[in-house]
Amino acid sequence: MKEIYARDVVRICNGELLCGNENEVLDNFINDTREVKEGYVYIGFKGEHNDGSLFYENALENGAKVCILQKDSVSEKLNLDEVQEKYPERTIILVKDTKEAIQQIADYKRSLYDIPVVGITGSVGKTSTKDIIASVMAKKFNVLKTLGNYNSQVGLPLTVLRLKEDNNAMVVEMGMSSLGEISNLTKVAKPTVAVITNVGTAHIGNLGSRENILKAKLEILEGLQDGGTLVINNDNDMLHKWNEENTNKKFKVITFGIENKSDIMPYDIVSSENGSTYKIDIDGKTYNVNVTVGGNHFVLNSLCAIAIGRLFGIEMNDILDGIANFELTKRRMQVEKNNKGITIINDCYNANYDSMKAAMEYLGKINANRKIAVLGDMLELGEFSKTLHEKVGEEVGKNKIDILITVGEAAKDIAGKAKECGIEQSNIYEFSNNDEAVSLIEKIAKEGDAILIKASNGMKFQEIFEKVRN
Repeated sequence: MKEIYARDVVRICNGELLCGNENEVLDNFINDTREVKEGYVYIGFKGEHNDGSLFYENALENGAKVCILQKDSVSEKLNLDEVQEKYPERTIILVKDTKEAIQQIADYKRSLYDIPVVGITGSVGKTSTKDIIASVMAKKFNVLKTLGNYNSQVGLPLTVLRLKEDNNAMVVEMGMSSLGEISNLTKVAKPTVAVITNVGTAHIGNLGSRENILKAKLEILEGLQDGGTLVINNDNDMLHKWNEENTNKKFKVITFGIENKSDIMPYDIVSSENGSTYKIDIDGKTYNVNVTVGGNHFVLNSLCAIAIGRLFGIEMNDILDGIANFELTKRRMQVEKNNKGITIINDCYNANYDSMKAAMEYLGKINANRKIAVLGDMLELGEFSKTLHEKVGEEVGKNKIDILITVGEAAKDIAGKAKECGIEQSNIYEFSNNDEAVSLIEKIAKEGDAILIKASNGMKFQEIFEKVRN
């Protein structure tokens, strides 16, 4: 049996069973009271603005059978007699730190499963790579994968805690904003295969250099199981150099790439706005690969999926089917047409220079009357902000974007550099808020146009997408 009991949590976390049944089985962990259903386990985390432990009553009202709360948050505010009278069969466990506790519980849960686990990190493309790998692995396994972008210090443990008896493989992504975070996550996930998609500039404001970003990504190896495999993007300059220089590795390395000679390489790539096709030679046979999302970065994602599929003995035809039919997580290169015949590319979940560059290249190649880029601030870049926003402006010019709309203070540097790189001033619009951008789009957008919407998540560009699509 692979169940977790209340008594296990008390033991693992050195917690206190305040009330309830120590033999209660814990399943369906959730940290949002609005998503709690009958029989769920609610765990409250202390955030920047709210303390989730204080919302235990909402969780109990919605049917939570167990609440795991931070002791210092509720010790003076929880009326135990009142709770027991109102919810006599519910269980409440107090722990010192709920964030530490969720990692400890997930670590225990992972120890109950001897299954293949693919852990994915990188500056760009974690979620889309996860989606395509999971689609391929689903041809052979019952795969649990990270929902959305649940890749944080809380999100990854919550993913691990979703493991069920019939799951015989797991694909998880690991995000970070500073050194040490992936180290924590990989020790919970214990991957049998580690993937690093690339090393770019995301969070460079926190880490100070790409060398430190590489160091942070390589922390994934700390949890890699004995006899494990590392799969890397060999076209990425930092990973290529690291692989060349570190020859005495204690694990297998598989490389994929388009430009640098790699273990998994395509040829005869044909790209369009609707995707890419290419050929690949495997074991003396030539296969035609169809990727249904445009851009070379998705070709790279598919090469990674081929490497993983072959590693797990999946037939090539099944691998190709998994690639051709994978479903991309929303807000990542989500392409659709609205009722006015305007193509909208929603890539607004997050942004850094590398993903902006890839998005500009995709927009530049798309077949459209006019190509409109709606770009917002890239966050967490620190002293590198001006330089990297200007580099995005260079990409706007290089890809001959017809109309540029920017929102935000930092994005003004995109506009300034785009003008220097040949975009007419009359085709550049700078705004301070999303509503102003939407008003302009409503006035100028025409049938046959293509509009890219992209910024860091904190810019809330999903608002722009929702209004433009309607």
